[in-house]
Amino acid sequence: MNMLEETAPEWLSEEVKTGTTIIAIEYNGGVVLGSDSRVSAGASVVNRVMNKLSPLHDKIYCALSGSAADAQTIAEIVNYQLDVHSIEIGEDPQVRSAATLVRNISYKYKEELSAHLIVAGWDRREGGQVFATLNGLLTRQPFAVGGSGSSYVYGFVDAEYRRSMNKEDCQQFVVNTLSLAMNRDGSSGGVAYVVTIDEHGTEEKVVLGNDLPTFFDQS
Repeated sequence: MNMLEETAPEWLSEEVKTGTTIIAIEYNGGVVLGSDSRVSAGASVVNRVMNKLSPLHDKIYCALSGSAADAQTIAEIVNYQLDVHSIEIGEDPQVRSAATLVRNISYKYKEELSAHLIVAGWDRREGGQVFATLNGLLTRQPFAVGGSGSSYVYGFVDAEYRRSMNKEDCQQFVVNTLSLAMNRDGSSGGVAYVVTIDEHGTEEKVVLGNDLPTFFDQS
């Protein structure tokens, strides 16, 4: 072993993970996705501002958690396959089709990959939809949370979620959830990325750390 190997920081040999808190929620007419931006390797933060909301098609996004390399690779493969699929059928793909592709890859390579993706978007048949995919699971839910920070906010989202929430309510729900998780979970942090998707298109927003809402123990 040479001197470089002896003095190299420990994070160089650690798997890079998104750490993370991800969330997606349906409302009448669309969906809202959100994520934090911290990427870690072991105890070290290697990227403070990674956007974990990756487009799969014009009105379909996925939220990434787990191994950064695995999650990004799945998203890129599905993005390519959906482009080909949309050309073949002559129209935009369905959200369920995107979620099924993610599910199939996750299941086929479940022993090699370490990634969990939430797929959400809008299509003309079903409107706004959120799908959870994990090791072959595919289930549509009114909202879904994932990543290391999710265990800190399950009680909050269960108590605060309402089926009647409009777009603005859902956007605030997502930001509040991310802010709470980022405060509690050491692997979540940075800024909050928020994407809103409806029949008119996609709206992306970044909420800086100083602009995140604060709660009683943060003031």
